Amino acid sequence: MNAKTPKKVLILCTGNSARSVIGEYLLRVKGKGRFEVHSAGSKPTGRVNPLALWVLKKHYLIDASNARSKSWDEFRNVKFDVVITVCDNARESCPIWPGQPVIAHWGSPDPAAVEGTEEEKQRSFVEVASQLARRIDLFLALPEEKLTALQLQQIGQQYKLAGEGQMAR
Repeated sequence: MNAKTPKKVLILCTGNSARSVIGEYLLRVKGKGRFEVHSAGSKPTGRVNPLALWVLKKHYLIDASNARSKSWDEFRNVKFDVVITVCDNARESCPIWPGQPVIAHWGSPDPAAVEGTEEEKQRSFVEVASQLARRIDLFLALPEEKLTALQLQQIGQQYKLAGEGQMAR
């Protein structure tokens, strides 16, 4: 049996505290070894938002307690197969990556920017995690030869959240 080398995926956001971390852990678990997944930020906050850890644990039974907020500079020399941005700021400032990876944008509202009650903040994290999970499910359903920029970009256009245009990005 010939074991394939997992494809390397990087999920980017500005702070690497919520969306990109959620995406990293969802893809890592759902991908079942098909992908070597990392996340990073252009301006990392230095800490993972506790609600990101909460939503992964409560809704997906994923322990992400070892997650950390890190800079994309850590990965500047890594040849990724796929780079996915999950916020507009990371998309606009995304560096050139070695090896010509497939690059896609899956913009999601920033749940960490939501103000309100704890319940409202939790609801925002659940909505964004659910959006990312659905996109990752579509990504995983693609055969390897369909992992193209166009296909991945189309996934990012699906599953928009209600009122997404008004939420913080």
